[in-house]
Amino acid sequence: MRRRAFLNGLVLSVLAATRARVLAQGSILAEGQPSRTAQGAATLRAAHQLMDRPKVFEDPLALRIIGAQAEAGVRANLGRGPFAPIRPFVAVRSRYAEDELARAVQRGVRQYVVLGAGLDTFAYRNSFPASRLRVFEVDHPATQAWKRARLQETRIPVPESLTFAAIDFETQTLADGLRQAGFKADEPAFFSMLGVVMYLTRDASMSTLKFVASLPSGSEIVFDYTIPPAAMSESDRTLYHDVAQRLAAQGEPLLSSFAPPTLASDLRSVGFTQIEDLGADEIHDRYFKGRTDGLRVNRISRLMKAGH
Repeated sequence: MRRRAFLNGLVLSVLAATRARVLAQGSILAEGQPSRTAQGAATLRAAHQLMDRPKVFEDPLALRIIGAQAEAGVRANLGRGPFAPIRPFVAVRSRYAEDELARAVQRGVRQYVVLGAGLDTFAYRNSFPASRLRVFEVDHPATQAWKRARLQETRIPVPESLTFAAIDFETQTLADGLRQAGFKADEPAFFSMLGVVMYLTRDASMSTLKFVASLPSGSEIVFDYTIPPAAMSESDRTLYHDVAQRLAAQGEPLLSSFAPPTLASDLRSVGFTQIEDLGADEIHDRYFKGRTDGLRVNRISRLMKAGH
């Protein structure tokens, strides 16, 4: 099948299966048609801004960037929809990534690569000057063109510190695409890869992680991943299967899951020496403790930071 070959046959194919996802019929994402998961994640981040107090993740551009029509839909359907239960996790994974990025910048890291950027807004809220932090948004050309049109429509300015890296993984590797965008492979970098790993095969994920591990000391990556359904509670497994079926119907099926100890071992095998793996309890203690609204993440997904 063309889709599976596209996913498995590319070295460093992180976006081939995410923001450049293949449609259900097996054809490559049409020009100008962005990934539905990119839109869905942005909608959940926007809903968090309206629904939850205090906010776990502050994003003053979240509603603006999705556009007026989508914003109206969010306001009309607050707390409803099949993906509503994963809203807290979508919010907290962005918060975690930006918290860890800030720590990396304090240590002197000056490059931030957003893999599968979608409608992520960090680059347009970035408080660091270009001399201190360069941001690279990596995405499929179609999704990136759609985003740039959205930025223009909503009059969100593109800062000097941002470089767009449109990479078609049918013809380029991640390393080549970043180099052409001005990324310095001889300096450490911080990467985020949110809402990506579960759509990739294990081999594709590990190829991308191996690339990050090959960069100079001080480089790190933050990503989220899904645990095997067999390890979930009955209620979480039911939610997982419902979400998985809906994503598959959209042509964006979930392809992988990881047992935490196995993933940690895999990361060490490719060169990472510092690993932080956060499950629901650790995420709650760090970001949700003391809330009175009962907001918290489920136990389907976890957050990982790997560095060396």
